[in-house]
Amino acid sequence: MESEILNQMHTRILNNFLDIVLLLELRKRSMNSHDVITFVHNKFNVSTSPGAVYSYVYFLERNGLIKVDRTKTRRVYTLTEKGEENARAFLTSRDKILGLVLNLFIGV
Repeated sequence: MESEILNQMHTRILNNFLDIVLLLELRKRSMNSHDVITFVHNKFNVSTSPGAVYSYVYFLERNGLIKVDRTKTRRVYTLTEKGEENARAFLTSRDKILGLVLNLFIGV
């Protein structure tokens, strides 16, 4: 039961922060949808659907954080300058974000 709850929480946290995870990874390299799905599975051991990836990519593109280069066979995602600024802000605020998460469980 405990491991099932932990697995559900792991997946839930990752799904809630997937946009940030993508921004941080796109700082290192451009990716297509298959790369994103493979990266998430390899790094976090979570299976992500193509629909979820497209949803996050659309959100990031709509907000000017990534650009999408379309070819005949794939879409390649690249970080924009605004996306780079946001990624740096997340990294700078990492301790505050961790503190917020820890506060969820302190005093419970």
